[in-house]
Amino acid sequence: MASYREHALDGAGAVDLVVALYDGIIRFLYAAITAVERGDADARRAAVKRALDIIIHLQARLRMDIGGRPAQVLSEFYAAIFAEILQASQSASMTKFQHAIDCVRNVRDAWREVARDPNANSASPPVLMMTSRPAAAAPADSASGSSWTA
Repeated sequence: MASYREHALDGAGAVDLVVALYDGIIRFLYAAITAVERGDADARRAAVKRALDIIIHLQARLRMDIGGRPAQVLSEFYAAIFAEILQASQSASMTKFQHAIDCVRNVRDAWREVARDPNANSASPPVLMMTSRPAAAAPADSASGSSWTA
């Protein structure tokens, strides 16, 4: 499945890659909920770490000098959702994880709207600068580093 995801992103535009990263956050948060249901603290922590790694990656790639206020708002969103996911994990709260999923899904859907613009994927989003597929979308055992530039 990881290989399929990797190849599916090969021809993806910049905005499509951002949407894929948001999908990854959502996928890992659902895995955290499943781990809470099973009482598996190790799996919960592993899923949370993967979600937080993506958030850190996205926040680190924000271009405040280019993105202006939208970049600032995204930075604040990433900080808030990071804190909420940590709280959800600490309390093993499925409700808090679900709220985080809903928030991430809302922003992901906004990026999907941007992706519908035929010109949006021809260049990097105004708040991010990317050169190719991000490492976070690569298989988990990939040793390659991120090719995104700030």
